[in-house]
Formats: sequence, C-alpha cells, structure tokens
Amino acid sequence: MEKIEKVLASGNTHATVNRDPNLQRGEFGVFDLKLTAPGVESLEFIATEPHPTAEKLFAGAWSACYTTVFGIAASMKKVTLPPDYSVDIKVNIGQTGTAWFLGAEFTVRVPGLAKDVVEKIAHAAHQICPYSKSVRGNIEISTNIVTV
Repeated sequence: MEKIEKVLASGNTHATVNRDPNLQRGEFGVFDLKLTAPGVESLEFIATEPHPTAEKLFAGAWSACYTTVFGIAASMKKVTLPPDYSVDIKVNIGQTGTAWFLGAEFTVRVPGLAKDVVEKIAHAAHQICPYSKSVRGNIEISTNIVTV
C-alpha cells in the first residue's frame, strides 16, 4: 500500500454523541449537522461547512458509522464509555509521484479509560465498520488514541 507523499486536500470531521438536542455550536457560515444510525442516538458534527468537499463528505459518513460501531464494540467488550467520547477523522487526498491516493487519520478521544482498552475497542470498531472494511488494504489509516 502506497503512502501519500504530498497531501493536496483534506476533509475533517469531529463526531460526538449529542446528549443535548438544543445545543447548537455552528456560527459564522457553518452549521451543526445531526446524523442518525439505526438504533442509536443522533451523532452531531459540529460547525460543518455549508458546501463540503468530497473528502469532508466521506469523512462525515465514515465518522457517523465508525462512532456508532465504536459504541457497539465497547458494549461487546463490556466497557462503559464516558458521555464525552468523540472521533475525529481527517481524510486526505494526495499524491505519491504521479499516482493519486486517499489516506485517513483517526483521533479517538475517550477520557478516563486506559489507552490499551481504547486501542482494543478502536481496532474492533474498524473490524465492524462497513466504511473501514471497504477501504481496508486500499488506503493508509492511522489511529491516534487520546485518553486525557
């Protein structure tokens, strides 16, 4: 699998489980986007641009799916997640030589849990998530775990 040598554009998302449906954070030409997945609470993307790029749309769809299955993976491992856990995904499009590639950088924030526990949940979520499955072996994915 090739690594991107030169990033040309990125799409970033920040997904949290929305526990307060009246809370709005978008301003200055951006909006909060609430997505749902079957059987789970709404997922909220804070301060989304009104005209997102393809990379941002892909990152947003992947965030909704991955954040949902992260919760499922945690429950399968009998781990209770804190209410403020979140997932950031940055999808990059870039080049290596004349070839074009996608790449993804995940930052999973789960305050208060042990890093090794969160790493296992994150790995399990990648095994469950249809978006992660669809790109497995095709693009470089890195996962950063933050527990503070």
